[in-house]
Amino acid sequence: MKKTIALLLSLTTAAGAAVCGFSANAASEKDSTISPVLVNNNLNQQDAPKYVFMFIGDGMSYPQFQAASDYLGAIADGDYEQALPSVSYADRNGAILNGPKELCFMNFEAAGSAVTYDACSFAPDSASTATSIATGEKTYSGMINVDITGKEEFETIAEKLHSQKDWKVGIISSVNLNHATPAAFYAHQASRNDYYEIGLELIESDFEYFAGGALKSVDGDEGNLYELAEDAGYKVTYTQEDAEKIDRFDEKVILIDEHLADSDAMEYELDRDEDNWALADYVAKGIEVLDNDKGFFMMCEGGKIDWACHANDAGSTVFDTLALADAVQVAVDFAEEHPDETLIIVTGDHETGGLTIGFAGTDYDTYLDCLTNQKISYAQFDEQYVASYKENRTSFEDAMANVEELFGLKLEGDDDDRLVLTDYEVQRLKDAYELAISDDEIEYTEEQYVLYGTYNPFSVTITHILNNKAGIDFTSYSHTGLPVAVFADGVGCEVFNGYYDNTDIFNKLATMLDLKY
Repeated sequence: MKKTIALLLSLTTAAGAAVCGFSANAASEKDSTISPVLVNNNLNQQDAPKYVFMFIGDGMSYPQFQAASDYLGAIADGDYEQALPSVSYADRNGAILNGPKELCFMNFEAAGSAVTYDACSFAPDSASTATSIATGEKTYSGMINVDITGKEEFETIAEKLHSQKDWKVGIISSVNLNHATPAAFYAHQASRNDYYEIGLELIESDFEYFAGGALKSVDGDEGNLYELAEDAGYKVTYTQEDAEKIDRFDEKVILIDEHLADSDAMEYELDRDEDNWALADYVAKGIEVLDNDKGFFMMCEGGKIDWACHANDAGSTVFDTLALADAVQVAVDFAEEHPDETLIIVTGDHETGGLTIGFAGTDYDTYLDCLTNQKISYAQFDEQYVASYKENRTSFEDAMANVEELFGLKLEGDDDDRLVLTDYEVQRLKDAYELAISDDEIEYTEEQYVLYGTYNPFSVTITHILNNKAGIDFTSYSHTGLPVAVFADGVGCEVFNGYYDNTDIFNKLATMLDLKY
C-alpha cells in the first residue's frame, strides 16, 4: 500500500493510558440537576476532566475495528512488530500466524458496550443515534435533537458545556459538516435532510472550531452559508495552506478540506495523497485552536467508515478505520501531557453493512492480506474508470486490466494464487459489467438488488469478490442493530465500563461534568 510504515506503527503503538480518576456507576435517571455520582462519592470538580475528546466512527462497531486490527496482524512482519501483546497460533498446516495488532484505543482503560436502537427501529440511522449520544434522548430515525413530534428540542452536551462552563467546542468530520452526526452536536431539525437550516444552526452555535468536509446545500433564502459564517465572525479557509496558518488567536474558524471527493466529503484514506491532511491533522489543529484554561470539548467523526460499509468496500472500511485510530492517537498524545485533566471516548453510532470476519467460501480461514492489493476506493474507481467504460464502450478484458492493477483480481495466473478468479467469479463480473455499461434504463429485480444494492454493479461486484477472497463478507447495504463498543481513557473513564443504552453515554458524561440536565 502507498501508506507509510510510520502510519501503521503509530496506529499499533500502545496508548499512554492515563489512570482513571474514579470508579462509579453513572445514574441514568435525569431527575436531578445535581450529579449523584459526584455527590455520593464526595468528589469535587477537580476529579472531572477539563478536556474531553469524543471520537465517533460512523457505522463502526466491533467488526469494523476488529477487521482493521486483524488486517494489521495479517500484514505484520519483522518491520511491523510491536511490543503489544498479541496471540500467535498455528494454523492447520502448522504455520505460525500473527495475532491482531490493536488499534490505539483498543487497550484503553475502560471498555463498554452500548445498544443503539432508536424510537422506531432496531437498525437505526445516524441522526437518531447521534442524538442519543449527544443528548441522552431517543427519537425517530432521520430526526436531529428533537422529540418524535418534531416540536421539543433537546440541548446537546456540546451546547451545555459551551453555555454552562464556557468551554470551547470543536466539531470535526470527514464527511459534510452539516451531515447527521456532526449536526447532532449543534442542530435541532425534524429532518436530517434540511441541510441549509442545519448550516444556519452551525453558524448560530458560535462554536469555535469546525473542520473537515464541505457544507451541503450552501445557498438558501438567507444567503450563502459561508458568507453568513464570515459575517458572524468565522474565518473560513478552503486550502490546506490557509488552514495551516490558523492558530489559537483565531477565535472562530471553519476549515474546509482542500481535496474534497465524493459528495464534497474528505477523500477516502485509500485515495488520500500523503501530502494531504488526514483526519488526524484536523484534530491536531483543533487542539491548537481550542486549548485554553477553562477547558474544551471536541467531537471528531470518521464518517466515511459508514459510507464504505454501505458500499460493501472492506478495503476502504479498514483504511478509514485506521485513519480514525490515527486521529485518536493525537488525542492520546495530548493526554500524556495532561494526564489528570483529559478524558477520551471512542465509540460508534451504529453498525453499517453487517460486516463479518469470515466467509463461507474460505471456511475457517481468512486472508486479510489480500486487501493490500486494493489501491483505490470504490468511489474513485467509479469516477475515474467506470464512467469512461460506458462512454468508450471499453471491452471487458480491457476493463479487467484496470481491475488487476487496482484490486489485484486476475483472469489468469498460477492455481495457488488466491487472487485468480474462478469461472464463477468471472461470470459474475461479466454480468455486472454488461449491466454497468448498458444504455437501457434498468429497474433492478429483487435478486439484482441483493447483488448490487444501489451501487454500480461492476465496482460493487469487484469489492464483493475481493472481500470474499480475504475472508470478509457483508449482509446489508444499510445499518444493522449490533451494539457498539465504548472505549474510554483518562479522568473518570471507569464509568463507561459495562453494557448500557447509548443514551447513557450522554448521561455518564453530563453527570461526571456536573451539568444541569
